[in-house]
Amino acid sequence: MTKFTDLNLNPKVLKAIEEAGYETPTPIQAGAIPPALAGRDVLGIAQTGTGKTASFTLPMITLLARGRARARMPRSLVLCPTRELAAQVAENFDTYTKHLKLTKALLIGGVSFKEQEQLIDKGVDVLIATPGRLLDHFERGKLLLTGVQIMVVDEADRMLDMGFIPDIERIFSLTPFTRQTLFFSATMAPEIERITNTFLSGPERIEVARQATASETIEQGAVFFKASRKDREGSEKRAVLRALIDKEGDACTNAIIFCNRKVDVDIVAKSLKKYGYNAAPIHGDLDQSQRMRTLDGFRDGSIRLLIASDVAARGLDVPSVSHVFNFDVPGHAEDYVHRIGRTGRAGREGKAFTIVVPKDEKNFEDVETLIQKEIPRIDPPLKGKRSDDAPEAGDEAEKPARRSRSRSRKSDSKPEKQTPVEVVDTAAAEAPVETQAEQPAAKPEKAPRNEKPTERSGDRSSDRGNDKSRGRGRRGERENTVVGMGDHMPEFIALSFEQRRAS
Repeated sequence: MTKFTDLNLNPKVLKAIEEAGYETPTPIQAGAIPPALAGRDVLGIAQTGTGKTASFTLPMITLLARGRARARMPRSLVLCPTRELAAQVAENFDTYTKHLKLTKALLIGGVSFKEQEQLIDKGVDVLIATPGRLLDHFERGKLLLTGVQIMVVDEADRMLDMGFIPDIERIFSLTPFTRQTLFFSATMAPEIERITNTFLSGPERIEVARQATASETIEQGAVFFKASRKDREGSEKRAVLRALIDKEGDACTNAIIFCNRKVDVDIVAKSLKKYGYNAAPIHGDLDQSQRMRTLDGFRDGSIRLLIASDVAARGLDVPSVSHVFNFDVPGHAEDYVHRIGRTGRAGREGKAFTIVVPKDEKNFEDVETLIQKEIPRIDPPLKGKRSDDAPEAGDEAEKPARRSRSRSRKSDSKPEKQTPVEVVDTAAAEAPVETQAEQPAAKPEKAPRNEKPTERSGDRSSDRGNDKSRGRGRRGERENTVVGMGDHMPEFIALSFEQRRAS
């Protein structure tokens, strides 16, 4: 069996490894470290949680032990898709360089540019960055990449999913052609393979596991759930999640709950907190300091449930995660493997449960096709029961009621628009008897037409006062009139017609 002492690493690096409690390298480490130390390009393919970070940090530290960095010209570059993964890589360097005088800088969003520029100006041996922030520093003229000797691309397939491939290609063009490239990915999409063929020179390919396979130490399960009503799907789905957590009991020491959308992350976290669960959200829209505090709390055990978007599906190294719950089936089947890979790490046992609603069944079939395994079905823990948490997290449950109320108002107002026709017909019948007697028998309709404008041309303020005294306003009077070309046609219109006839 291969040990770290057999890999020709720097003695000071070996001492740090021993102090960290490691003796035997993982398959990806044993395969990638020797060619990396020999100066060759490396293409590593392995599932998440297999120790890929150490497979490039250990040889990098050994190769950089000699030499000195110059201002604004880092000697090595590590690109990561997310801030959390970049921070984790930085922690690994701190662990393994404790006996060496190597400097590093972490360039990620959410941190002051000034502090990062001060580190770059002094000169760093290792630059760990996300693509966007790295290019920001470069375009400001604060960074030069012509001195990069070793370049690492970590989680390349995640870079593809997040749209970073154009940035990666540009960064490659800014580094020397003679650089050594270490390229790591969990899957090999056609676009990733194109980049490796373009920018890697005769790489040593190390593939320690079939692409996108789940660890055998993870017990998987799926709950197929259909809501009683479409507008209650969110609340009832959260009730199923709580029932799954409660069913696991004390065995669920901590867990990561994955949602597809950031807004759902916040809603699920708020719902769990309402019901007394120790939960906190993490996603890309949160402030970086808050994200780091949440991760630190999850690592030290002060936070039991971490509700996350896929930004946390890669690179979160918390060895003791007991459970993973997929509140949503991921849109990309590969993300399922990375999500459940947060549990069952380093040979430990773990459990992963997925809630499947009818609209997600197609994506779930893609997951089973990818992992070439049927995931066992579990009966819904709350079968036939309704959830009572609909109002707490901004659900759509109240919206139908609001719409129905608005419809009722509209329906109440419609008869008022139709009734004036009848009111006009009854107005003549309710007129004083002596007024009716004075009407000419031949033309009974003209008298109301001539009288109406006269009434309107009177003192409106007095009319308003009379209306108020009778308990109605002008609005009520307006609603009881018919607007049109009938009996209440204004005189000036009738006169215009008479003038035309005369002419």
